[in-house]
Amino acid sequence: MATPLRDERPPLTLVQNIESAPAPVFKDASEAGRAAWIESARTAAARTNRIAHLTLLPHTVRGYRALAQRWMDRYHDDYPQMIASAGRAVRDAAGDVGTEGRMKERRAELRAEYRRHRLLHTGKTAAAASAVGGGAAFGLATGSLLLDLVVGIGAMGIGAWHGRDRTRPAPTTDTLLGLPADDTVRGHGSVTLEDLPAGAAAFPIRRAENPQQAAVCVLLAMVAENVPVVEVWDMQRQPWGWQCIVRVDQGTPEAIIAKAGGLETRFDLPTNGVRPQPMVERRACAILRLVDGDPFATAPGLPYRAPQSISITDKSRIGTSVGGESLDAALAGVMGLVVAASGGGKTGLLQAIGEVTTACYDNVTIDVDPHGDGLEDLHDAVRVTGRSHEQIEAVLLFFLMLSKGRARLRAKLGMGKKWKVSREHPHFTIIFDEFPKGSDLAKRLAFDLLLVGRKEAVTLVIASQGGTKLYLGENIAQMIALKAVGPCKVGDTRAVFGDGAVGEGWMPHKLSPATDTDPKDAGHVYLQGVPGRPDEPVEYAVHEVPSEALRKLAKERLEAGLVEPDQTSLDAMRTVDLPEYVEPEYDNDGIVKKPAPVELLTWERLLRLCDAEPPAVRDLADGPARTTVEDAVAVMEKAGVDRMRTEELLLALQQFRPDRYGAVAADGLKALLKEAGAGGTVTLGGERNPRGFKLARLSAVC
Repeated sequence: MATPLRDERPPLTLVQNIESAPAPVFKDASEAGRAAWIESARTAAARTNRIAHLTLLPHTVRGYRALAQRWMDRYHDDYPQMIASAGRAVRDAAGDVGTEGRMKERRAELRAEYRRHRLLHTGKTAAAASAVGGGAAFGLATGSLLLDLVVGIGAMGIGAWHGRDRTRPAPTTDTLLGLPADDTVRGHGSVTLEDLPAGAAAFPIRRAENPQQAAVCVLLAMVAENVPVVEVWDMQRQPWGWQCIVRVDQGTPEAIIAKAGGLETRFDLPTNGVRPQPMVERRACAILRLVDGDPFATAPGLPYRAPQSISITDKSRIGTSVGGESLDAALAGVMGLVVAASGGGKTGLLQAIGEVTTACYDNVTIDVDPHGDGLEDLHDAVRVTGRSHEQIEAVLLFFLMLSKGRARLRAKLGMGKKWKVSREHPHFTIIFDEFPKGSDLAKRLAFDLLLVGRKEAVTLVIASQGGTKLYLGENIAQMIALKAVGPCKVGDTRAVFGDGAVGEGWMPHKLSPATDTDPKDAGHVYLQGVPGRPDEPVEYAVHEVPSEALRKLAKERLEAGLVEPDQTSLDAMRTVDLPEYVEPEYDNDGIVKKPAPVELLTWERLLRLCDAEPPAVRDLADGPARTTVEDAVAVMEKAGVDRMRTEELLLALQQFRPDRYGAVAADGLKALLKEAGAGGTVTLGGERNPRGFKLARLSAVC
């Protein structure tokens, strides 16, 4: 018999082999000393929990808690929030008596509605509770155990149904391109990189049959194009394609914009079919629209606005966003710039603005255009139309001086820091199309008006085919509040919205202007500075109105009567000085070396210059004031001059009618002329810059 090897021999030791020994059992010291009644209580509690879960008691409690919360939400119905918002609006409108009054009335209406709503909701609840409680009480009174049992089971069932766990998606047997759907879909409707099937490749978006498949399609395309998108959610089917929200984990959504061309190929979409919109409130996220149709095909049409039916301070709808939201804007005090290439729909946007302004009972619309036809079909509803350089310069100087006069008048009227628009003190909207083709003087007047007109409710909207300095003459694009840019060049996008605008999603340069046979993207714009809306890179389409409809509206508004300037402002503008660059130049002897490039006209003379209907005649009552104005005009015409210093005019009047003016002092003459409506003295120009009265202003009074 062979001797066993050393490794095969059993070990000669008294220590047991750990591997073959049974594992020791250790007990908690607390368990060893625990009383029997504690163990019994633990067992009973565990059994009670199992019974409660089997009878869905936790679901029932959670369900009735949810129903109670829902009842409270419906009981309040957002009224406290709306009342608080109205209260904040009252505080924000401090100094604006009209707005403050409207907000107070609105707050009172909301409080009354809130009281009625609570009474109605409580009554309905009491009626339902009485019906259920009455049935249970009837069963208890009659001793019907079966009826009580049915009511109890029904009550528990309702609570359990409303308290069920909804955090997990419902099971589905749908497949995603041959893969189980639950392999790619995560809870809360989002898809992340971890949810992508292994080895899956990008595919065209049209192959997606449900939101889950579309979300996976988006994420696969992003991975294929090396875009750092890590999550896709809120996928929605739209009539024109798909819309979702995506999130990047590094950089910004600018990466999506940079790879838009490649993504259009991955998705098999037309050019400009990938339209990302970075979100302002979440820097890492963007709304992604995959467009394979017309996003504005289902947009509503232009609402009918009757003559003098709205205020310029009200929000009015002028278009629709690519996401289907209404574009509402209040145009009071808004300086604007419209940029679009030829065929970009610039006239259509100006007409959309003019359609709103001509429907207001507290706004006067002015249309100037040195090259084209301005507002075209709305001509009848426009108070003043300027086409020649002479007309345009006269219009801009008139309203620049009117705004200057209003600045001096606000304190006297108790208006505060800005002009309060009303029927008695209307707003003015001047629409200046083809701005680059205006004269140098017109551009300078327009620039000055852009600086000072907003606070005085005299606003200017200029339009151009480009937004760069080459077109506008100055780098003024980014200083204007409201900017609307349609089909244009990429340089115009940067000039208007800023150097980094393209990376932030502002892409009007990707829009296509119209041709004779295809409208393409005419009338589509990107907007910035719309009152009450965030400055997000969203594409809008303004309402396109047929010419016949606009002409009909304009005729209605003309027949109803056009708004006229307030006499208070017209009187105030006669007391302010003209800009130096429109004053005539005099030599040391007071002789005109260079006449004024443009003359400040009265409202009546401005209307005659622009071939507009004159306003209703305001008769000056007979008396000393009227006689003084007539005599002043007579002595100026006799002397062959168009202006006189106050002292010279008084001396000429005393020589003309010594019996009437012999005892009149200079202050008395000023008072008589002011009473007649000629205003105070104005700067006459010259080396010493004297003050006095001008023939044109006096002639307009009488």
